[in-house]
Amino acid sequence: MSLTNARLEVETVGLKKECAMVAYVIFIKERTHNQGELDLYKEMAPAALAGHPITFRIAHGHKEVVEGPDFEDMMMLEFPTFREARAWYDSPAYQAASEHRLKGADYRAIIVEGVPPK
Repeated sequence: MSLTNARLEVETVGLKKECAMVAYVIFIKERTHNQGELDLYKEMAPAALAGHPITFRIAHGHKEVVEGPDFEDMMMLEFPTFREARAWYDSPAYQAASEHRLKGADYRAIIVEGVPPK
């Protein structure tokens, strides 16, 4: 098997089949500065979800940091492909909301490919 451009080639009985790899958007909130800005983000963000194939995998759950620095909160969203994750993140609706997220807290945001479905 070879991994190229977010596609996994799987050889099955002489045929090659390409499977798109899922992607995750991970938000790590390091430290809150302005709760009012985060409240505005929470009001605006749901509208940015419309029309995008998003599955929430982690949302404000119990956490225990076992290595590295502590952080306040984490969210992880799943998308069918890296391209769809990036399209959502870059969408005008999400970018308008994210301005308030960034004014309200220090965040890390990561888009990463996952493993293909079995």
